Amino acid sequence: MKGWMEGIQESIDFIENNLTEELDIEEIAGKAFLSSFYYQRIFGALCGMTVGEYIRARRMTMAAQELACSDRKVIDIAVKYGYDSPDSFTKAFQRFHGVTPTQARESGARLRSFAPLHIKITLEGGNMLDYRIVEKAPFTVVGMKKRFDAETSYREVPKFWDEWMLDRKGLKGMFGICTDMDGKNFDYWIADLYLPWEDIPEGCCTYQIPGGLWALFLCKGPLSDSMQKVNTQIWSEWLPSLQGYTLAGDYSLEFYPMPAENPDDTVSYIGIPLKKL
Repeated sequence: MKGWMEGIQESIDFIENNLTEELDIEEIAGKAFLSSFYYQRIFGALCGMTVGEYIRARRMTMAAQELACSDRKVIDIAVKYGYDSPDSFTKAFQRFHGVTPTQARESGARLRSFAPLHIKITLEGGNMLDYRIVEKAPFTVVGMKKRFDAETSYREVPKFWDEWMLDRKGLKGMFGICTDMDGKNFDYWIADLYLPWEDIPEGCCTYQIPGGLWALFLCKGPLSDSMQKVNTQIWSEWLPSLQGYTLAGDYSLEFYPMPAENPDDTVSYIGIPLKKL
């Protein structure tokens, strides 16, 4: 994908140039020529934090610098960096720096600084990533869905699985599916293949996954560790070198076959929709 890394860096530069403005995830993602759905997943894999966390860290860094070297009012600096009140600004500032804005002006105050990101991929040796590109017909799933905020989904989706374990509603939990991303939120499904001759369990509904090309990535080993490792490789290693294809659709899936007796032998898959260039 020629220019892919340049696009990610351009989006980060856009954030840096607009830290005192209202930032929209759709506009940020557009600088990288990606949907907000994929942009946020790629950003998290590459940078180890969400887009929102990065913006907050940079704003807190800049706010601290202004407090330390100017006599501007706290409320003016708070408003400049997107906070409606001194209280909300003070709480956020103290969480980040460990001191209040007033204390930040004292001589010798210890403040944290988060530097702007610069994306650079360094190849330090080959890592094996098993995948295949297949064409699949449309298929329908049945399951439970819940709306999540992209900022907190890494913590909240596992809790959703824990809740499902208490009342499986007749589901096997074959799939974990992200759909209907709107920039900030998305639906996450715990689902099975839909069989028309079977009743839809109470509290569940159906969803049709469009047909098309998919890249299917093999994950082997304990679920959380293996899927997280492969997910990071997909966005940081596989995607930058992808040729002849581009990402398609604002959805993705995880496929969980029956667990193995030995967790190290557990096999699962991550599916990413593609289209030919």
